[in-house]
Amino acid sequence: MLKKYLIVFLVSMVPIIELRGAVPIGTGMDLPWHWCLIVSIIGNMLPVPFIFLFARKVLVWGSNKPVIGKFFTWCLEKGESGGKKLEEKAGKGIYAALLLFVGIPLPGTGAWTGTLAASMLNLNFKKSTIAVSLGVLLAGIIMTVGSLLVKTGISVF
Repeated sequence: MLKKYLIVFLVSMVPIIELRGAVPIGTGMDLPWHWCLIVSIIGNMLPVPFIFLFARKVLVWGSNKPVIGKFFTWCLEKGESGGKKLEEKAGKGIYAALLLFVGIPLPGTGAWTGTLAASMLNLNFKKSTIAVSLGVLLAGIIMTVGSLLVKTGISVF
């Protein structure tokens, strides 16, 4: 049982997959939905302070390196474009927009991208972390409900 929770925890920390993939995986492994959600949220939030404080510096450093340069440049561009879009649409409601950006589970959105965008925009660390946390919670609830509906629908047939 611990192995299943560890898988959910580790998957929720992976960029792009994050909680959006961890919750369905945990649901598919028949873990109780509430523990799966909690473990996924913790795993998804664990990298957030490190991303905010260090990711931009690491990406800039690695953007001109031979092997990792293209990927790091892509990450920088993704963060900058996400940040600019967020800033254009949000104006003064930037933190509410950040919450929704992270919270609505669409491809290319999530805690990693949202936090990187907040870092690129030099937003307030505490306010950004709160917005991302609430966004992760929202995404977790959406993914949990969706996963349970799919699982229940599959078991009916």
